[in-house]
Amino acid sequence: MKVTVRKKEEPSALGISTDYIKLQDAMKLADLAPSGGQAKVLIQSGRVTVNGEVCAMRGKKLVPGDVFAYDGRSFRISSHV
Repeated sequence: MKVTVRKKEEPSALGISTDYIKLQDAMKLADLAPSGGQAKVLIQSGRVTVNGEVCAMRGKKLVPGDVFAYDGRSFRISSHV
């Protein structure tokens, strides 16, 4: 029996210049959704996670250090000043 082990990918950095960013805006910035409306649908369908847990709040505020993921891609919020 052959076992394949996949290395867990590190989240990509998503830099912000403010104290926080709303989840739907972060999804647009990361090119995960073409519009706020599309991001809202994805978030409310329970397909987006924040810090490893499903998040259905599209207005969720993400701060540096938070990680959100959708469709196998993950991003860590970082501050770039």
